[in-house]
Amino acid sequence: MRSLASIVLGFEALLLALVTPVMISIADVRPAIALSVCLGLSVLAILSAGLLRNRTGYILGSAVQVGTVGLGFVVPVMFVLGLAFASFWVAAIVLGRRIDEAKAAQQVGSAAPPSSRES
Repeated sequence: MRSLASIVLGFEALLLALVTPVMISIADVRPAIALSVCLGLSVLAILSAGLLRNRTGYILGSAVQVGTVGLGFVVPVMFVLGLAFASFWVAAIVLGRRIDEAKAAQQVGSAAPPSSRES
C-alpha cells in the first residue's frame, strides 16, 4: 500500500511545484503567496510520502489532497487535476490494502506444509 501511495504523492508534489508559475502568471497571484502555498503543499506531499510507515503519513497525504482540490478556487483546472489525484490517492489506498491482504494470504498458504495423499 505504501508504494502506490508514495508514487501518487511523488507525482502530486511535481504537479504542485509546476502549478506555482501558472498561479503567478495566469492567475495573477503574488509570487510570495504562490510560492508558499504551492511549494508548501509540494513539500508536505514529499514529507507525507516519507511518513507512510504510520498513520500520520496517510493523514498528511489526505490533507494534501484537500489542499490540491482547494487550489481550484484560484486556478480552475486544479479542480480537475486535484480530483484526479484525490481519486488516485483513494485507489492507491484501497488497492494497496487488497494487495497487502493477498500477499499475507499467500505467505500463510506457502508456510503450511503440503498435504500428501497416499493411496
